[in-house]
Amino acid sequence: MEQTARKIIADHPQFTFVASKTASWSPRDSQISYTLASAFGLAGLLHELAHALLGHTNYATDIDLLHKEVSAWEKAATLADRYHITLDQNHMQDCLDTYRDWAYKRSICPSCHANGLQTAAQDYHCLNCGQQWHVSGSRFCRPYRRTGHTKKSQDTVPALSRFV
Repeated sequence: MEQTARKIIADHPQFTFVASKTASWSPRDSQISYTLASAFGLAGLLHELAHALLGHTNYATDIDLLHKEVSAWEKAATLADRYHITLDQNHMQDCLDTYRDWAYKRSICPSCHANGLQTAAQDYHCLNCGQQWHVSGSRFCRPYRRTGHTKKSQDTVPALSRFV
């Protein structure tokens, strides 16, 4: 595994690679942090390298982030073929599930628990009850905080039922 990682790193001198406890891509520093401590270490290295090669810097919406994560895993799979590495599809989907779950939790209305719509980078609006809420920019914080209800007019769409 270490020999393959050295080859990957040598093939991409435009980026700085740093051994770390976690894998990440820093566009500001053009730095890829990686770990080989787990069975999925090379997958993480390839995934973060894919973000770098795809020019991922930031995201505007939660769906945009999910799209970037999917495209990074697709690019990682292409890179894996080049280095004769087999990526575990279940691991890739498990990683994507963490983003899907995060985005879903952020979209749940804190008042009526219906799904809301993202209206700005960190803002959501519930079409069911009119609640608006602001979410953290972090993937590791509480998903939301309430900001209040909007006034509904008589000609708004009738309340939507939550499907369970």
